[in-house]
Amino acid sequence: MNPLLKKLQPYPFQRLRALLAGTVPSKDKAAINLSIGEPKHPTADVICQTLTRSLDGLARYPATLGSVELRAAAASWAGRRYGIELDPEREVLPVNGSREALFAFAQTVIDPAANSIVISPNPFYQIYEGAALLAGAEPFYVNCLPENRFQPDWSTVPETVWQRTALVFVCSPGNPTGAVMDLDDWRRLFDLSDRYGFVIASDECYSEIHFGKPPLGGLEAARSLGRDFRRLVMFTSLSKRSNAPGLRSGFVAGDAALLEAFLLYRTYHGSAMSPAVQAASQAAWNDENHVEANRAAYIEKFDAVTPLLSSVLQVERPDASFYLWARVPGGDDAAFARELFEQEHVTVLPGSVLARDAHGCNPGRGYIRIALVAPLEECLQAAQRIRQFVTSYLPT
Repeated sequence: MNPLLKKLQPYPFQRLRALLAGTVPSKDKAAINLSIGEPKHPTADVICQTLTRSLDGLARYPATLGSVELRAAAASWAGRRYGIELDPEREVLPVNGSREALFAFAQTVIDPAANSIVISPNPFYQIYEGAALLAGAEPFYVNCLPENRFQPDWSTVPETVWQRTALVFVCSPGNPTGAVMDLDDWRRLFDLSDRYGFVIASDECYSEIHFGKPPLGGLEAARSLGRDFRRLVMFTSLSKRSNAPGLRSGFVAGDAALLEAFLLYRTYHGSAMSPAVQAASQAAWNDENHVEANRAAYIEKFDAVTPLLSSVLQVERPDASFYLWARVPGGDDAAFARELFEQEHVTVLPGSVLARDAHGCNPGRGYIRIALVAPLEECLQAAQRIRQFVTSYLPT
């Protein structure tokens, strides 16, 4: 067996199941699960209809590079969204969702014999850590604290760490905080990349869930600063944007040399996208009407739920994404989540399971992540139950 597998930690939802084991929730209250970031809005008809019309594609092997039409659609979308020009032949690569791509990209970038470090925000999407460990690298966590707008404080990274860093993961809008990097944040990170030569993997899968101000993207920031895409790759997905997590479709874009190496890796990895999924993805990237309707549904939920919760918890609407990152009374997020589930049959995710102890603290401790993915009425009902629970909650 690969000995590196022993370094992997249980996934957050495994830890949540263990936390809730043995609890008996109230039987007179229907279960409401707001712990998982899985979109619950219907997938758009344009995607479903194109998928079913394209099933004849199952009769042929797909190319790992994807179709010319899909890559052109992705590049066109990026042009409309970010005002950038991408070469569909060299700077765009379809992938089977951002999760698979983020993991595989680290295997491409990391030299397992180089004693490399991979830097991750903390809290973070656990794929970053797993990708680093299985590539033979050492993870280094940079805490995202409220006093720094929930952005990584790069000044806390020692020089000796930067010298060994091969890859930096960033997530904007952030999971779980919803914080968005501004142009100055990008400028600082680009300056560090220039100085130390590391690659930036920019996870932007929540970029289209916003409140009227589209988040700045990494490639967009590079162009705004007069830079090219050297050592920069952006990852995006249809899962959140188009309510199509089961489609397993996204694309990566950026540094052509890195994507050439990534394509080689993926060719051997067997990661080609089904032709039917390619056709449906092309239709999705070419259509914004369903994205605008999706965004409006989230805005309605945030507008309804946030005032209810902010009256009893320290929480405010994020910059973007579909999460609320709420500080709980007493600071014990695990106990809060367990008792909330037992008393109100509402499931949320303790923030501490999304982070690691680093630099003297666990920056997720004392917070819960609330995913507003359920229908509006369920989200409202959950908010009312949480509000009722907090008014009588006595933290130990």
